[in-house]
Amino acid sequence: MKLSVCIGSACHLKGSRHVVESLQRLIADHGIGDKVELAANFCTGNCQKGVCVTLDGTLYSVSPETVGTFFQDEVLSKIQ
Repeated sequence: MKLSVCIGSACHLKGSRHVVESLQRLIADHGIGDKVELAANFCTGNCQKGVCVTLDGTLYSVSPETVGTFFQDEVLSKIQ
């Protein structure tokens, strides 16, 4: 599964660094580093949507406050 977080300037200002750090921690805590490829990318062209996260080609809007719910609902649910 490929998980990409936009680190372009608009997403950076909206907390992409915190989203990346949280995802790194959650992936490690759940021991799924061999199943999830976490990558960064620059602008996806959806700057108005907040921190843009792409999971296997599907775009999500995630914030530092919602990253835990996103991980639970979208990442873990697809692995288990």
